[in-house]
Amino acid sequence: MEMDMDMDMVQLNMDIQMKRMQVRSVESQRWQEHEHIPLTSLHHSHATKPNSGRRGKSVHARASLWDSIRAGLLKSSPATLADPKPSDEDEEEELQSEEVILLEKVQTDGTVERIVFDSGADVDVSDLELLCDKVGWPRRPPAKVKAALRNSYMVASLHLHRQLPLSEKNNDGGNKRELIGLARATSDHAFNATIWDVLIDPMYQGQGLGKALVEQMVRALLRRDIGNITLFADAQVVDFYKGLGFEADPEGIKGMFWYPRF
Repeated sequence: MEMDMDMDMVQLNMDIQMKRMQVRSVESQRWQEHEHIPLTSLHHSHATKPNSGRRGKSVHARASLWDSIRAGLLKSSPATLADPKPSDEDEEEELQSEEVILLEKVQTDGTVERIVFDSGADVDVSDLELLCDKVGWPRRPPAKVKAALRNSYMVASLHLHRQLPLSEKNNDGGNKRELIGLARATSDHAFNATIWDVLIDPMYQGQGLGKALVEQMVRALLRRDIGNITLFADAQVVDFYKGLGFEADPEGIKGMFWYPRF
């Protein structure tokens, strides 16, 4: 009998703890749905969950930045935490590539040109090196660049697709593809992502493609339920990212760097 009572008390305590966690989880979700969550060193903020259909204006957060990040830790209820680990097939479906045609134009000779955003297209290292050369970035070891692409959570690209017209010499036309823009993101696959290496071919700058690239990438990350999105920006492009919803040094928080000293 005593053992049964002890077991009942253990079960009761477990039920109470689960209920408390569920309440905190619901409160956290409600707060995140109704409040504007600031992010870090350049942080992207969004007021509503993706696809929520709401059009309410953004509201400044009552809690601090670190409180908002901690609140994200309570987002999952115990039932969610108890779910089995997703299979490789589920993970592959979740991270499925997304394509968006940003621009389409037909030339006088019948050639069709499309600029396509892709959140998961394969990017050849040599093509990326050529793009970096055009932008004026210093060369990096190809093996490391390849590893960086492979280990990124998302590699977003802009490709120029040229569909050549049919001709006597070219019976089936032809499709040529050129890398003209890239950005990548690292992530913990749950709460946070950081955007790196945003670059656009100088031949195509000034057409809003950089803005479109970052906007589409942010949307793709939000659709994967990544809520805290950060990036590091040179001083001359801070205003550009502010125009896309990023905030510099929110609440005075600074990005910190450690460099080896030899």
